[in-house]
Amino acid sequence: MRIGVLTAGGDCPGLNAVIRSIVHRAVVDRGDDVIGFEDGFRGLLEGRYRKLDINAVSGILARGGTILGSSRLEKDRLREACDNAEQLRRELGLDALIPIGGEGTLTAARMLSDAGIPVVGVPKTIDNDISATDRTFGFDTAVGVATEAIDRLKTTAESHQRVMVVEVMGRNAGWIALESGMAGGAHGICLPERDFSVDGLCTMVRERFARGKKFAVICVAEGAHPAEGSMPYEKGEIDPYGHERFAGIGNRLSVELERRLGTESRPVILGHVQRGGTPTAFDRVLATRFGWHAVEAAHRGDFGNMTALRGTDIVMVSLADATSELNTVPQNRMDETEAVF
Repeated sequence: MRIGVLTAGGDCPGLNAVIRSIVHRAVVDRGDDVIGFEDGFRGLLEGRYRKLDINAVSGILARGGTILGSSRLEKDRLREACDNAEQLRRELGLDALIPIGGEGTLTAARMLSDAGIPVVGVPKTIDNDISATDRTFGFDTAVGVATEAIDRLKTTAESHQRVMVVEVMGRNAGWIALESGMAGGAHGICLPERDFSVDGLCTMVRERFARGKKFAVICVAEGAHPAEGSMPYEKGEIDPYGHERFAGIGNRLSVELERRLGTESRPVILGHVQRGGTPTAFDRVLATRFGWHAVEAAHRGDFGNMTALRGTDIVMVSLADATSELNTVPQNRMDETEAVF
């Protein structure tokens, strides 16, 4: 077989582990040819690719980012690719395409699959917001980074008697904020799934100070919103890829808390530091298993599907099901957190 691989959307710890696994299983065990498209779907459309062999993936298991590069693709260009899918497949000689990406990438993969390209998807997102799989690689690493930041910020917050507002990633799903906030013992956690009460946060901080705890750490997801009318806040515009441009909830909340409480407050925006660096052991193993099973699915002709973790097993689920809804934090998980924090 001739298998094409690409990485699209935001980078993520574990992408290189998937690429490495695909090459080892396909080239060494199956005798396939593997090519890697550069810069995501742009490379696919523009015919920019390179051969991937054992030497090309040597030493990349623990490396962050992606050796193939990544980018986002405008919807018009994606529709153009779908309209010319059969010609594109013939010109490239593809027997299978394995796109590795998040919700947007998998939606594009489904469109290409419907247009006739043989696709096996691999889910990737640090937000853990793909509902068809129990976990996505990259999430464990991101939670670890955010938890360490909260641990470190607690000591400086206590030393200076400050309120620290830690903004983590999480556009529509607050899993990173929930789990890093729980693991780090944050005193407040704000999620996109439920508008938060600024008055409630102020009450919590005042009660802590009254008990002699002269500091607080609040973990807030980038997509979290205050309850309507509770503080000055405007939603951002929509970018060319359909994503809201966030107005910086961490900064704004920090200013509002300082104004109301009369206590020094500082924002810490973790941003892309959560995406970079060395993946955890869990993410390396999951990414490796996803790559292995993607190659096996291609050889079975199991196209139009993606790999998914269910319990401890890797299964195949349809791309249509995988992109039908987001995996958001359910009410029972919020209830658990509120009972402890």
